[in-house]
Order: sequence, then C-alpha cells, then structure tokens
Amino acid sequence: MKEPLIRLEHIQVGYDGKQVLRDINLTVYDKDFLGIIGPNGGGKTTLVKTILGLKKPSAGTITFFLNGQPTPSIRMGYLPQYNKIDKSFPISVYEVVLSGLRKSAWKQYSKAQHQAVEDMLHRMGLESLGQRPIGALSGGQMQRALLGRAIISEPDAVILDEPNTYIDKRFEAHLYQLLDEINHESAVILVSHDIGSVLQNVRSIACVDETLDYHPDTELPEGWLEDKFNCPIDLVGHGNYPHRVLKCHKHG
Repeated sequence: MKEPLIRLEHIQVGYDGKQVLRDINLTVYDKDFLGIIGPNGGGKTTLVKTILGLKKPSAGTITFFLNGQPTPSIRMGYLPQYNKIDKSFPISVYEVVLSGLRKSAWKQYSKAQHQAVEDMLHRMGLESLGQRPIGALSGGQMQRALLGRAIISEPDAVILDEPNTYIDKRFEAHLYQLLDEINHESAVILVSHDIGSVLQNVRSIACVDETLDYHPDTELPEGWLEDKFNCPIDLVGHGNYPHRVLKCHKHG
C-alpha cells in the first residue's frame, strides 16, 4: 500500500480579496510523480507555495508524513519559475548549487559536500561553468543550476514549477531522465502547462482551477482535459514527447 507523504485537507488560500484556492484536498504519496496542470491563473503556483509553507492557508490543514507517521516537516527541494530569479545577485553557479546544502555545526561546508557539488555540476552538464556568475547563464543553463540546487540535499519531495521553461529540447529529454532517476528516491511534483510532456512522464494528475480534480493515473477519461480547461484539446504524438494542440475555440 502506498504511504502518504503530504496531505492537504480542505485548504483555502486567498489574497488581495480574491479566492485563489478553494476546498483543496490532495494526498501526495511517497515516491509519487504527480503532475499539476491547469489554466493560467488557476492557482498552480499558489498550491505549490502553500505546500512549501511560502503561502499560509486561511483554512484547512497540511500534514507531512515519514514512513507512514505524521511528522512536523519533511525535506523539500524547490525549483521556482525562471522569471522569479534575481539574475543580478552576485553569486557563482557553484555557490548556487552549494547553497542547497546545510553547513556543518562549524559553519563550514565539508569536503564531502564540496565533492557533491562537483558531482552535481557534472550531472547537470555545468562542470565548466562553476565559477561563472549565475546571471551570465542562459535560461536553460540557469534552470539546470537551480535544479541541481533543488536536489543536492536528497529531499523527500522535489517541487518543480514549469521546469522546462527556457530549456532546449535536447536537455528537456535529459531533464525527464533526471526526474525519473530522482523519483527513485524522492516524490516529484511537477507543475507545467505542457500537458503532453506531463502525461508522458508522470504517474498521477491534479488539475487546479481554484478547486482541484485529482486522477490517480494518466489514463484520463475521454473529455476530462477538455472539461477542466473549458476548451477542446487534442494530444498529438511527436517523437518521445507529444505536443499540446488546441483546436480553434472561444472562452465565454
């Protein structure tokens, strides 16, 4: 039986006088691979920030679990949307990845931690860019550096908000390979507007548009996506990663 890792019950979140999330119920399981989809402005990013503790719900409860038992917190890694990053901050790529680790009691990073950073830079294809300022990277390179930072501490859950933004197609395939590897040790929560790629890679789906509809697998009932997005959607296969194609439609 699958063990829960994160459980949201009757969560409500609002700000600026607007209700953003209403009566959200969701369980993320240990080593789950959950895709969160939904229309723009539907509350996807607000949901992940609530899970991370960056947004406080006005109602409802969030419970974390380890080995099936409630716990005050779990380790979480977070890859935010690219456009939320301050590219002017004076920090190197190496330091960005290193910052995903906690210093020792002596306020220093250990030799093993520095080696872990070197290994992560290699894993992300950034081994020659470690001393480069983070702001000097391309969008795809920065996403890789931030993904390295998110996973270097071997978290219980990794949350990625639109991770394939600014990543070229060559690295996109590598990204999903990395996520598959990460998923052997951590739950993965992937927020994306790219429905085709999400359905190709995740194991369960949550569609967020103020409320939340959950589906335990990717064998979605006919019309489920069209109903959630309020517009016709076709998924057309193209190589290993299908593209989303929208028919001509109008919103009311």
